Amino acid sequence: MGELPEKFPEYSIMYKTISNQINVLQKQKEKSQDNTELDSKIKKYQEELEKIKKMFPDNFF
Repeated sequence: MGELPEKFPEYSIMYKTISNQINVLQKQKEKSQDNTELDSKIKKYQEELEKIKKMFPDNFF
């Protein structure tokens, strides 16, 4: 396994929090008529997850 970033616990917590928020938004999206705002928020959160994933070794999350 490769080296972990210096602030590993913080990134791990951020990853879990963002993942949970995406799940909440997707559930709201199923119930909502206007999905454009929710789609943009989900996309923004997914981009942040990708940034975090790039910091860690493959298949870490």
